[in-house]
Amino acid sequence: MPSPLTRGLRSTLRWTWRLVAALLIVPATLWGALALFYQLPGPSAVTVMVMAGWGVIGLGAVLATLHVPILRRRIVLTAWLLALTVLMIWWQSIAPRNDRDWADDVSRLPHAVIDRDLVTIENVRNFDWLTPERYTERWETRTYDLSELASTDLIVSYWMGPAIAHTLVSFGFDDGRQLVFSVEIRRQRDEAFSAIGGFFKQFEMALVAADEHDIVRTRSNVRAEEVYLYRVALPEGAARTLFLAYLDKADELRDTPAFYNTLTSNCTTLVFDMVKNIIPGLPVDYRLLLSGYLPGYLYDLKALDTSRPLVELKSRGHINSRALAADNGGHAFPGFSAWIRKGIPAPDGHLLGVTIPDDQRHD
Repeated sequence: MPSPLTRGLRSTLRWTWRLVAALLIVPATLWGALALFYQLPGPSAVTVMVMAGWGVIGLGAVLATLHVPILRRRIVLTAWLLALTVLMIWWQSIAPRNDRDWADDVSRLPHAVIDRDLVTIENVRNFDWLTPERYTERWETRTYDLSELASTDLIVSYWMGPAIAHTLVSFGFDDGRQLVFSVEIRRQRDEAFSAIGGFFKQFEMALVAADEHDIVRTRSNVRAEEVYLYRVALPEGAARTLFLAYLDKADELRDTPAFYNTLTSNCTTLVFDMVKNIIPGLPVDYRLLLSGYLPGYLYDLKALDTSRPLVELKSRGHINSRALAADNGGHAFPGFSAWIRKGIPAPDGHLLGVTIPDDQRHD
């Protein structure tokens, strides 16, 4: 006959197992409810009814797991497992598409034709934004010479506190032109962004190629987001490879659409995946998820000017006042890109757009 200690230990282990099982059922049930909310087609009333039924089954499964006296405990648990199986099969059947009624600003994906150093890109966005809802739509075809690729800048636009930001990469050429690539949600017409919905296949992914007059100005001047710009140092040839990797990704999304995911496939993680293929050994860091802190990650990697403290780089990189000064009645004047970079430190320490004696430059 087991001793009291043995019986007590067994009882503790049984209750521990039940508690762990219940704690697994709760988030699975919550996930299922949100998946139904964001993806179940049909009238809202039907969605609410299905969610309520799923919630009742989930609650019953939790109570049954904890051995709370309810009728037909095994039937309840079996019903929940069957419902979860059906839910997962349905979830896997939801596939991304390219044929929806897209919002104007993400209605087209860039496409490039490459001839040695010359890259001709169709569908470069260059909208004039008056408000987030009022704009003049303009798509352009542009040609860039990769032998004249001169700089790479990280643009960080804060829209929800210090930890969450949208990241963009801007490539500069010897002729003064800038081309920005941005990984974004591909909204349908009249659809609004939802960070939670981004976990539940609500949005396909878009890769936008745009002029800074459009994609930077709309964030700093029209949406009043806090926008920062940092000049980035890349190994020789890496900027060209990254530029082409963006174009490859754009073609991939044209042929094989993909879902945007708030955590795993977003404006920062996708860029990191491309860069780590170019520069092996980059460390994984929490700042890749909390993208508002991404400049600190680059600073630690010595990809920014380290002759100055990071706080100074951030102060000099804040472009909003310069961007507003470069506005001209709802449009940016032609020198917008050069103007917003005035005083920003380059990786070698000199200030962009500022002429200083050589003996006063930072080495």
